[in-house]
Amino acid sequence: MTTTTVRKRAATGSLLGLALGDALGYPTEFHNVPSILAKYGPWRQLELPTPALVTDDTQMTLALGRGLRTAMDRGVLGPKRFERPVREEFVDWYQSPENNRAPGRTCLVACNMLKDESRAWQDASQIQSKGCGANMRVAPIGLVPGLSDEQRAGAAQLQAALTHGHPTALAASDLTAHAVRLLAQGAEPTGLVGLLRSYAYENRNRYHERWLGDLWTRAEDATPEQFIARGWDECLGVLDRLRDAVRTISPETDPCLATGEGWIAEEALATGLLCFLQFVDEPLTALRRAACTSGDSDSIACLAGAFAGAYLGAEAWPTEWADRIEYRGELVTLGALWDL
Repeated sequence: MTTTTVRKRAATGSLLGLALGDALGYPTEFHNVPSILAKYGPWRQLELPTPALVTDDTQMTLALGRGLRTAMDRGVLGPKRFERPVREEFVDWYQSPENNRAPGRTCLVACNMLKDESRAWQDASQIQSKGCGANMRVAPIGLVPGLSDEQRAGAAQLQAALTHGHPTALAASDLTAHAVRLLAQGAEPTGLVGLLRSYAYENRNRYHERWLGDLWTRAEDATPEQFIARGWDECLGVLDRLRDAVRTISPETDPCLATGEGWIAEEALATGLLCFLQFVDEPLTALRRAACTSGDSDSIACLAGAFAGAYLGAEAWPTEWADRIEYRGELVTLGALWDL
Protein backbone atom coordinates (compact mmCIF):
# COMPACT_ATOMS: atom_id res chain seq x y z
CA MET A 1 0.00 0.00 0.00
CA THR A 2 1.38 3.39 -0.92
CA THR A 3 0.57 6.75 0.58
CA THR A 4 0.40 9.98 -1.32
CA THR A 5 1.79 13.16 0.20
CA VAL A 6 -0.38 16.13 -0.65
CA ARG A 7 1.62 19.32 -1.01
CA LYS A 8 0.00 22.31 0.60
CA ARG A 9 1.23 24.60 -2.22
CA ALA A 10 2.26 27.38 0.13
CA ALA A 11 3.39 29.79 -2.59
CA THR A 12 0.14 29.53 -4.53
CA GLY A 13 -1.84 29.84 -1.32
CA SER A 14 0.10 32.90 -0.21
CA LEU A 15 -0.14 34.75 -3.53
CA LEU A 16 -3.84 34.00 -3.93
CA GLY A 17 -4.50 35.00 -0.34
CA LEU A 18 -2.63 38.26 -0.84
CA ALA A 19 -4.70 39.13 -3.90
CA LEU A 20 -7.99 38.09 -2.28
CA GLY A 21 -7.30 40.23 0.76
CA ASP A 22 -6.34 43.10 -1.49
CA ALA A 23 -9.59 42.85 -3.45
CA LEU A 24 -11.69 42.49 -0.29
CA GLY A 25 -10.08 45.56 1.27
CA TYR A 26 -10.11 47.68 -1.88
CA PRO A 27 -13.65 49.05 -1.41
CA THR A 28 -13.23 49.62 2.34
CA GLU A 29 -9.93 51.51 2.32
CA PHE A 30 -10.23 55.14 3.50
CA HIS A 31 -13.43 54.34 5.45
CA ASN A 32 -13.86 53.95 9.20
CA VAL A 33 -15.40 50.84 10.71
CA PRO A 34 -18.89 52.30 11.38
CA SER A 35 -19.23 53.43 7.76
CA ILE A 36 -18.02 50.03 6.48
CA LEU A 37 -20.57 48.24 8.64
CA ALA A 38 -23.32 50.63 7.54
CA LYS A 39 -22.58 50.01 3.87
CA TYR A 40 -21.67 46.30 3.82
CA GLY A 41 -23.31 44.81 6.91
CA PRO A 42 -21.67 42.58 9.55
CA TRP A 43 -17.95 42.25 8.92
CA ARG A 44 -18.01 38.46 9.20
CA GLN A 45 -20.24 38.38 6.12
CA LEU A 46 -18.15 40.56 3.80
CA GLU A 47 -18.18 39.11 0.30
CA LEU A 48 -15.60 39.33 -2.46
CA PRO A 49 -16.59 42.15 -4.85
CA THR A 50 -17.70 41.48 -8.41
CA PRO A 51 -15.52 41.94 -10.35
CA ALA A 52 -12.76 41.01 -7.88
CA LEU A 53 -10.33 43.79 -8.76
CA VAL A 54 -7.04 44.29 -6.91
CA THR A 55 -4.94 47.38 -6.18
CA ASP A 56 -1.32 48.36 -6.71
CA ASP A 57 -0.47 46.01 -3.82
CA THR A 58 -1.03 42.92 -5.97
CA GLN A 59 0.26 44.61 -9.13
CA MET A 60 3.59 45.42 -7.47
CA THR A 61 3.78 41.96 -5.89
CA LEU A 62 3.54 40.50 -9.38
CA ALA A 63 6.14 42.98 -10.67
CA LEU A 64 8.52 41.89 -7.93
CA GLY A 65 7.72 38.24 -8.62
CA ARG A 66 8.48 38.61 -12.32
CA GLY A 67 11.73 40.40 -11.59
CA LEU A 68 12.76 37.78 -9.06
CA ARG A 69 11.98 34.97 -11.50
CA THR A 70 14.07 36.64 -14.21
CA ALA A 71 16.97 37.18 -11.83
CA MET A 72 17.01 33.57 -10.66
CA ASP A 73 16.76 32.27 -14.22
CA ARG A 74 20.04 34.06 -14.90
CA GLY A 75 22.01 32.39 -12.12
CA VAL A 76 22.87 32.78 -8.45
CA LEU A 77 20.88 35.61 -6.91
CA GLY A 78 22.97 38.66 -6.12
CA PRO A 79 22.39 42.41 -5.82
CA LYS A 80 23.01 43.47 -9.42
CA ARG A 81 21.34 40.41 -10.92
CA PHE A 82 18.30 41.11 -8.75
CA GLU A 83 18.14 44.90 -8.92
CA ARG A 84 18.10 45.27 -12.69
CA PRO A 85 15.03 43.19 -13.61
CA VAL A 86 13.08 44.30 -10.52
CA ARG A 87 13.82 47.93 -11.34
CA GLU A 88 12.64 47.33 -14.92
CA GLU A 89 9.44 45.68 -13.70
CA PHE A 90 8.71 48.53 -11.29
CA VAL A 91 9.18 51.07 -14.09
CA ASP A 92 6.94 49.01 -16.37
CA TRP A 93 4.28 48.99 -13.66
CA TYR A 94 4.65 52.76 -13.23
CA GLN A 95 4.10 53.32 -16.97
CA SER A 96 1.30 50.76 -17.37
CA PRO A 97 -2.25 51.97 -18.10
CA GLU A 98 -3.36 49.48 -15.45
CA ASN A 99 -1.55 51.58 -12.84
CA ASN A 100 -4.79 53.34 -11.95
CA ARG A 101 -5.58 51.83 -8.54
CA ALA A 102 -4.66 54.73 -6.25
CA PRO A 103 -0.95 53.88 -5.94
CA GLY A 104 1.11 55.44 -3.17
CA ARG A 105 2.98 58.66 -3.82
CA THR A 106 6.35 57.23 -2.74
CA CYS A 107 6.17 54.45 -5.32
CA LEU A 108 5.19 56.90 -8.05
CA VAL A 109 7.97 59.38 -7.28
CA ALA A 110 10.66 56.72 -6.93
CA CYS A 111 9.62 54.73 -10.00
CA ASN A 112 9.57 57.89 -12.09
CA MET A 113 13.17 58.52 -11.02
CA LEU A 114 14.12 54.88 -11.66
CA LYS A 115 13.23 55.40 -15.33
CA ASP A 116 16.58 57.20 -15.71
CA GLU A 117 18.93 54.25 -16.22
CA SER A 118 21.98 56.43 -15.55
CA ARG A 119 20.73 57.17 -12.03
CA ALA A 120 21.91 54.98 -9.18
CA TRP A 121 18.87 53.38 -7.58
CA GLN A 122 19.97 54.76 -4.20
CA ASP A 123 19.39 58.27 -5.58
CA ALA A 124 15.80 57.38 -6.47
CA SER A 125 15.04 55.82 -3.08
CA GLN A 126 12.81 57.97 -0.88
CA ILE A 127 14.95 57.89 2.24
CA GLN A 128 12.33 59.44 4.54
CA SER A 129 9.49 57.09 3.55
CA LYS A 130 8.53 53.97 5.47
CA GLY A 131 5.13 53.50 3.85
CA CYS A 132 3.60 50.04 3.61
CA GLY A 133 4.34 50.00 -0.13
CA ALA A 134 7.72 48.64 0.96
CA ASN A 135 6.38 45.38 2.36
CA MET A 136 2.88 44.90 0.92
CA ARG A 137 4.68 43.38 -2.11
CA VAL A 138 7.53 41.44 -0.50
CA ALA A 139 5.87 38.00 -0.13
CA PRO A 140 7.61 36.47 -3.19
CA ILE A 141 10.97 36.86 -1.43
CA GLY A 142 9.66 34.70 1.40
CA LEU A 143 8.21 32.10 -0.96
CA VAL A 144 10.96 31.43 -3.50
CA PRO A 145 12.94 28.34 -2.48
CA GLY A 146 16.68 27.90 -2.41
CA LEU A 147 17.87 31.22 -1.01
CA SER A 148 20.34 31.61 1.82
CA ASP A 149 19.37 33.72 4.82
CA GLU A 150 21.65 36.47 3.52
CA GLN A 151 20.13 36.40 0.05
CA ARG A 152 16.59 36.48 1.37
CA ALA A 153 17.22 39.33 3.80
CA GLY A 154 19.27 41.31 1.30
CA ALA A 155 16.72 40.91 -1.49
CA ALA A 156 13.80 41.80 0.83
CA GLN A 157 15.54 44.98 1.92
CA LEU A 158 16.73 45.95 -1.56
CA GLN A 159 13.30 45.60 -3.17
CA ALA A 160 11.93 47.87 -0.43
CA ALA A 161 14.76 50.36 -0.81
CA LEU A 162 14.16 50.81 -4.54
CA THR A 163 11.26 52.99 -3.49
CA HIS A 164 11.19 53.32 0.33
CA GLY A 165 14.63 54.04 1.81
CA HIS A 166 13.73 54.52 5.47
CA PRO A 167 15.43 51.89 7.68
CA THR A 168 12.08 50.84 9.14
CA ALA A 169 10.81 50.07 5.64
CA LEU A 170 13.82 47.83 5.12
CA ALA A 171 13.52 46.03 8.46
CA ALA A 172 9.75 45.58 8.15
CA SER A 173 10.13 44.13 4.67
CA ASP A 174 12.80 41.72 5.89
CA LEU A 175 10.55 40.68 8.79
CA THR A 176 7.52 40.28 6.53
CA ALA A 177 9.41 38.00 4.14
CA HIS A 178 10.79 36.05 7.10
CA ALA A 179 7.30 35.58 8.54
CA VAL A 180 6.00 34.32 5.19
CA ARG A 181 8.93 31.91 4.95
CA LEU A 182 8.46 30.58 8.48
CA LEU A 183 4.75 29.97 7.93
CA ALA A 184 5.32 28.33 4.55
CA GLN A 185 7.75 25.96 6.26
CA GLY A 186 5.16 25.08 8.90
CA ALA A 187 6.20 27.17 11.90
CA GLU A 188 3.58 27.18 14.62
CA PRO A 189 1.68 30.48 14.63
CA THR A 190 1.60 30.53 18.44
CA GLY A 191 5.37 30.99 18.48
CA LEU A 192 5.64 33.28 15.48
CA VAL A 193 5.90 36.62 17.27
CA GLY A 194 8.69 35.28 19.44
CA LEU A 195 10.58 34.02 16.40
CA LEU A 196 10.22 37.41 14.71
CA ARG A 197 11.42 39.26 17.81
CA SER A 198 14.47 37.00 18.00
CA TYR A 199 15.20 37.60 14.32
CA ALA A 200 14.94 41.37 14.83
CA TYR A 201 17.36 41.29 17.78
CA GLU A 202 19.83 39.12 15.86
CA ASN A 203 19.84 41.47 12.88
CA ARG A 204 19.54 44.79 14.71
CA ASN A 205 23.03 46.02 13.81
CA ARG A 206 23.47 44.22 10.49
CA TYR A 207 23.60 46.52 7.50
CA HIS A 208 23.57 44.55 4.24
CA GLU A 209 26.15 46.66 2.43
CA ARG A 210 26.51 44.16 -0.41
CA TRP A 211 22.85 44.68 -1.25
CA LEU A 212 22.25 48.26 -0.15
CA GLY A 213 25.55 49.93 -1.04
CA ASP A 214 25.81 53.44 0.35
CA LEU A 215 22.08 53.97 0.84
CA TRP A 216 22.63 54.79 4.50
CA THR A 217 24.64 57.91 3.64
CA ARG A 218 21.45 59.59 2.37
CA ALA A 219 20.18 59.69 5.94
CA GLU A 220 21.67 61.53 8.90
CA ASP A 221 23.03 58.58 10.86
CA ALA A 222 26.69 58.44 11.82
CA THR A 223 27.18 54.81 10.78
CA PRO A 224 25.35 52.19 8.71
CA GLU A 225 24.78 50.21 11.89
CA GLN A 226 23.02 53.15 13.54
CA PHE A 227 20.95 53.64 10.40
CA ILE A 228 19.58 50.11 10.26
CA ALA A 229 19.18 49.80 14.04
CA ARG A 230 16.62 52.62 13.94
CA GLY A 231 14.46 50.46 11.71
CA TRP A 232 14.78 47.31 13.74
CA ASP A 233 14.02 49.20 16.97
CA GLU A 234 10.74 50.53 15.55
CA CYS A 235 9.84 47.03 14.41
CA LEU A 236 10.64 45.60 17.84
CA GLY A 237 8.35 48.21 19.37
CA VAL A 238 5.41 47.22 17.19
CA LEU A 239 6.12 43.51 17.74
CA ASP A 240 5.80 44.13 21.48
CA ARG A 241 2.40 45.74 20.85
CA LEU A 242 1.44 42.78 18.68
CA ARG A 243 2.46 40.28 21.36
CA ASP A 244 0.20 42.04 23.87
CA ALA A 245 -2.66 42.43 21.39
CA VAL A 246 -2.77 38.73 20.51
CA ARG A 247 -3.41 37.97 24.18
CA THR A 248 -5.81 40.77 25.04
CA ILE A 249 -7.69 42.20 22.05
CA SER A 250 -11.17 40.95 21.19
CA PRO A 251 -11.61 39.90 17.56
CA GLU A 252 -14.64 42.19 17.49
CA THR A 253 -12.40 45.21 18.08
CA ASP A 254 -10.85 47.09 15.19
CA PRO A 255 -7.28 45.67 15.16
CA CYS A 256 -5.91 49.06 14.09
CA LEU A 257 -6.59 50.31 17.61
CA ALA A 258 -3.98 47.88 18.94
CA THR A 259 -1.22 47.76 16.33
CA GLY A 260 -1.78 50.77 14.09
CA GLU A 261 -3.61 51.67 10.92
CA GLY A 262 -1.11 50.10 8.54
CA TRP A 263 -0.17 53.11 6.42
CA ILE A 264 3.44 52.60 7.52
CA ALA A 265 5.40 49.43 7.00
CA GLU A 266 5.85 48.17 10.56
CA GLU A 267 2.17 48.70 11.38
CA ALA A 268 1.00 46.96 8.19
CA LEU A 269 3.11 43.95 9.21
CA ALA A 270 1.81 43.91 12.78
CA THR A 271 -1.86 44.50 12.02
CA GLY A 272 -1.87 42.01 9.14
CA LEU A 273 -0.29 39.46 11.46
CA LEU A 274 -2.78 40.22 14.22
CA CYS A 275 -5.71 39.48 11.90
CA PHE A 276 -4.10 36.20 10.84
CA LEU A 277 -3.21 35.15 14.39
CA GLN A 278 -6.73 35.84 15.66
CA PHE A 279 -8.17 33.43 13.07
CA VAL A 280 -5.42 30.95 12.21
CA ASP A 281 -7.84 28.24 11.10
CA GLU A 282 -10.43 30.60 9.59
CA PRO A 283 -8.61 32.32 6.72
CA LEU A 284 -11.68 34.00 5.22
CA THR A 285 -12.59 35.42 8.63
CA ALA A 286 -9.04 36.76 8.94
CA LEU A 287 -9.39 38.52 5.58
CA ARG A 288 -12.79 39.93 6.52
CA ARG A 289 -11.49 41.24 9.84
CA ALA A 290 -8.54 42.86 8.05
CA ALA A 291 -10.79 44.44 5.42
CA CYS A 292 -13.11 45.90 8.05
CA THR A 293 -10.56 48.21 9.64
CA SER A 294 -10.14 51.95 9.99
CA GLY A 295 -6.75 51.99 8.31
CA ASP A 296 -5.11 50.86 5.08
CA SER A 297 -7.57 48.01 4.70
CA ASP A 298 -6.35 46.57 1.39
CA SER A 299 -2.71 46.41 2.49
CA ILE A 300 -3.57 44.98 5.91
CA ALA A 301 -5.81 42.35 4.30
CA CYS A 302 -3.32 41.49 1.58
CA LEU A 303 -0.66 40.79 4.21
CA ALA A 304 -3.10 38.79 6.34
CA GLY A 305 -3.90 36.75 3.23
CA ALA A 306 -0.24 36.22 2.41
CA PHE A 307 0.39 34.90 5.94
CA ALA A 308 -2.71 32.68 6.01
CA GLY A 309 -2.05 31.25 2.55
CA ALA A 310 1.60 30.55 3.33
CA TYR A 311 0.58 28.62 6.45
CA LEU A 312 -2.51 26.79 5.17
CA GLY A 313 -1.72 26.44 1.46
CA ALA A 314 -3.81 26.87 -1.64
CA GLU A 315 -6.77 24.90 -0.25
CA ALA A 316 -7.38 27.70 2.24
CA TRP A 317 -9.28 29.66 -0.40
CA PRO A 318 -12.67 28.55 -1.78
CA THR A 319 -12.69 27.95 -5.52
CA GLU A 320 -15.54 30.39 -6.07
CA TRP A 321 -13.29 33.15 -4.70
CA ALA A 322 -9.94 32.07 -6.13
CA ASP A 323 -11.32 31.59 -9.65
CA ARG A 324 -12.62 35.17 -9.78
CA ILE A 325 -9.57 37.09 -8.60
CA GLU A 326 -7.96 39.49 -11.06
CA TYR A 327 -4.57 38.30 -12.41
CA ARG A 328 -5.39 34.76 -11.27
CA GLY A 329 -3.44 33.18 -14.13
CA GLU A 330 -0.19 34.93 -13.30
CA LEU A 331 -0.61 34.42 -9.55
CA VAL A 332 -1.08 30.67 -10.03
CA THR A 333 1.80 30.43 -12.52
CA LEU A 334 4.25 32.09 -10.13
CA GLY A 335 2.95 30.07 -7.22
CA ALA A 336 3.38 26.77 -9.09
CA LEU A 337 6.98 27.74 -9.84
CA TRP A 338 7.76 28.15 -6.14
CA ASP A 339 5.44 25.63 -4.47
CA LEU A 340 7.18 23.10 -2.26
